[in-house]
Amino acid sequence: MPEQATAPPGSRAWAGWRTVVWLGVVSLLVDLVYEGARSITGPFLASLGASALTVGLVTGAGEAAALGFRLFSGPAADRTGRYWSWMVVGYALTALCVPLMALAPALGAAGLVFGSAMVLLERTGKAVRSPAKSVLLAVAATDVGRGRGFGVHKALDQTGAFLGPLVVAAVIASTGHTWAALAVLAVPGAVALGVLAWMHRHVGDPVRGPAHESQRLEALPGTFYVYAVACALTTVGLMTFGVISFHLVHEHLVGFALVPVVYAAAMGAEAVASLGTGFAYDRVGAGTLLVLPVVVAAVPVLVFTDRVGLAVGGVLLWGLATGVQDSTVKALVADLVPQARLGTAYGAFAAFQAVAALGGGVLAGWLYDVQRSALIGVIGAAQAVALVLLVAVLRHRRRFGG
Repeated sequence: MPEQATAPPGSRAWAGWRTVVWLGVVSLLVDLVYEGARSITGPFLASLGASALTVGLVTGAGEAAALGFRLFSGPAADRTGRYWSWMVVGYALTALCVPLMALAPALGAAGLVFGSAMVLLERTGKAVRSPAKSVLLAVAATDVGRGRGFGVHKALDQTGAFLGPLVVAAVIASTGHTWAALAVLAVPGAVALGVLAWMHRHVGDPVRGPAHESQRLEALPGTFYVYAVACALTTVGLMTFGVISFHLVHEHLVGFALVPVVYAAAMGAEAVASLGTGFAYDRVGAGTLLVLPVVVAAVPVLVFTDRVGLAVGGVLLWGLATGVQDSTVKALVADLVPQARLGTAYGAFAAFQAVAALGGGVLAGWLYDVQRSALIGVIGAAQAVALVLLVAVLRHRRRFGG
């Protein structure tokens, strides 16, 4: 029997879709916060004195923190079974650190250090909550289809990611101050924490079945690790938006105030991709994921041009690829490992991506300044290898009836 999420004593448990949707609403609110800030991270750090390499290093390290710490938070959540506690602490870190970034311009020479620290702490908050949230979502989506569950959740998530940059752009346009836009993001963060407190009356931690303890001690299958390497290679190619936005502003393709609007369009594309590939995953199968390396390889070819239309098209492709990477990719993880090892699997999977995110961020920042054609070639080669590994995983899965 699969694990089921239970409500605290004295309350009524919710059905799968209701839990999926309300977890999506929380993600919508929190994504409005951190994606709103993320949409201007590159130019914001540059305004504090950062170079392209520094932006690449900070944003890459932030993504590495958002992924790498899951290697510890995932197993810890599995051991304790307190998935809700880990999730709430992670959301609280994001709700606090993003508004605090508003203080950076007032700190003079220390502003860049403080702003960078807030970026890293906010990303660490994502690492704290993500494995636990993914487990709760995977359990809730068991009866409705994991592809659909992750897809619908991500679509709601990306609605917030779409609105956040627009809110930031509107505040900057009306006030002329970046710090004001960051400060306003405290409001949806507070609302998200209130929704979580209300939800916990109806949804609790998963009940551990009789086979849980024996499954918890099992090693993760080899196919999982091959899959993790393949997805790490796609992460290398998915440069942080900090580097992309740096290029848009540096080459005078898009004005500073319009960068959040371009980012919002990418988040809209990400929502469509996550929903579409999620439903395709349940209907057609995991072969849907083979499109990911192809799209990733095309992104830098379009982004790093001197033509506005092509560059914006590349940003939209970046959003499509990110949507698949952050939603449907996770559905296959849940289908490759035992239920009791899901938190550990998501943590280990994210650790692979962390190394790739850091390497990809530094690589993009460095080669952007040195030779952009080399950056395009390296990303293309990495995606070719990723495609071969994905095909191998899918063939092995079919052979053994997975």
